Amino acid sequence: MHYKTIVISDTHLGSADTKAKELSKFLKANSCERLILNGDIIDAWNLKRSGNWSKKDTRIFRRILKMMESHDTEVIYVKGNHDDFLNNVIPFSMGKFYVLNSYELKSGDKTLFVTHGDIFDMISTNMKWLANLGDMGYKFLLWMNRRYNQRRRLKGLPYYSLSQEIKHKVKLAVNFIFDFENTMIEYARKRNYDGIICGHIHQPALKVIDDLLYLNSGDWVETMSALVEDFNHKWQVVYYDDIIPSQQGEIIFPD
Repeated sequence: MHYKTIVISDTHLGSADTKAKELSKFLKANSCERLILNGDIIDAWNLKRSGNWSKKDTRIFRRILKMMESHDTEVIYVKGNHDDFLNNVIPFSMGKFYVLNSYELKSGDKTLFVTHGDIFDMISTNMKWLANLGDMGYKFLLWMNRRYNQRRRLKGLPYYSLSQEIKHKVKLAVNFIFDFENTMIEYARKRNYDGIICGHIHQPALKVIDDLLYLNSGDWVETMSALVEDFNHKWQVVYYDDIIPSQQGEIIFPD
């Protein structure tokens, strides 16, 4: 498929849990005029601890360069908390490749604010030591998830995200997601945006909240999801598992 815009985030390249192989296939199967890399593309936190960069990770950037060459794709890399090393170069541009803190996206006659989302997470922003501790706990959960799915594969069972299931059932996690979404919408409203595009919490979403559009591109660690905009400015969540629009369907901007 060829889209107006593709948004991906939270690929965490350089970590053991990244689905770089699947992401490379996804980018090969889809093209776009504008590709937004919405934060935590490179997991510098993990690289500082273990230096786990692989050929599969490098292949992602080769694929992106191929998209720029073949389709004249514009690439906007919005910094996240795990790729905070980019603070040293922002703002940066080279041809049609840009590195920014945030981005204003025109979608038809609407304007969307694009941010990774960590600036609204007080722990990530103001208590980095605690954020690192939480990241270690999350990495442990993903380690358990890998082991669990190895056993499922041996039994011929499909992939199952244990970590996503925990997020949906633990009250504290559910409340955090709800608060995050509403904080995003409130920010967009106060600054007269028509909606907001983010990542950070690894929860793909496409919904209207109080007449504003909330879009979350999910991640390439657990859900393997992305946001896409077609040439009629309709947005969808798509998943690697089927590389077709998700069951959430499409949402058109409210009148």
